[in-house]
Amino acid sequence: MKHQGQAAKMSCSYVPAAPLSDYVNCFQLYGYDGVPEPADDVSHGKEHVLPTGTTELVINLHDDGLKLFNQQTHELQQAIPVAMVCGAHSEFFVIDATQTSAVLTVNFKPGGAFPFLGLPASELYNQCVSLELLWGATAHELREQLLAAMTPLLKFQLLERYLLQRLAGSTQHHPAIGFALHVFLSTPQSSTISELSGQLGLSSRHFNRLFQHEVGMAPKVFCRVQRFQQIIHQLRREQTVDWLDLALRCGYYDQAHFIHDFRAFCGLTPGMYLTQQGQQLNHVPFPR
Repeated sequence: MKHQGQAAKMSCSYVPAAPLSDYVNCFQLYGYDGVPEPADDVSHGKEHVLPTGTTELVINLHDDGLKLFNQQTHELQQAIPVAMVCGAHSEFFVIDATQTSAVLTVNFKPGGAFPFLGLPASELYNQCVSLELLWGATAHELREQLLAAMTPLLKFQLLERYLLQRLAGSTQHHPAIGFALHVFLSTPQSSTISELSGQLGLSSRHFNRLFQHEVGMAPKVFCRVQRFQQIIHQLRREQTVDWLDLALRCGYYDQAHFIHDFRAFCGLTPGMYLTQQGQQLNHVPFPR
């Protein structure tokens, strides 16, 4: 279990053992001392959460509800009281940053949430929905048990056992999807959907439908999101940025297409992102 301190808020993470590790990157717990921090400890109110092509489960450990806001106006759009599932996104969504110190998250690998959802992942595309809509009363029961667990490790172990139980009776991945994800994550800028589906012995139409069913978005869109992720990872590593060179290295034909994609995924130009980026890679803070 890894502990982390970030600008007046603490978190710890936990990587589950196999077989759950085949589906989940990690669990993360914010505010692990059980006492949410005052809003004044957060220097900004809203955050853009950037698309990763993955699904995330967010369990609220406080009483104020999980709030989502309009992309353009930042006005309150939705409040979810217990827990929510954020499906695979190809666009950013807006959260209340003052709540991130009192939540437990499950960060699924691409396609990893499918066996746990109880419905096609495509039905959650660009959606954040209440976990109670998917799991019924079990969602509330799980949250109550997590609240009763006294330490971060006990919370993680409880969640791990519960997900293993759901996995035991679930629908497993089509083998073609695992292969496709490996290719797309390795080389998103050079992957051709028609060539890959041919290698798998599937028609492009069948492969597209299967990929959306299990991963939550079309394979072409998934590759665009992964290319965007490559870019923001590169931006963290580079001291000075040559935008055209970065665009070409990540598979864009020109800088205009690069900027268009970046704005679509982030809601900001690349230059604005550099100015406003926070400590968490996929969370962009906005001043109050």
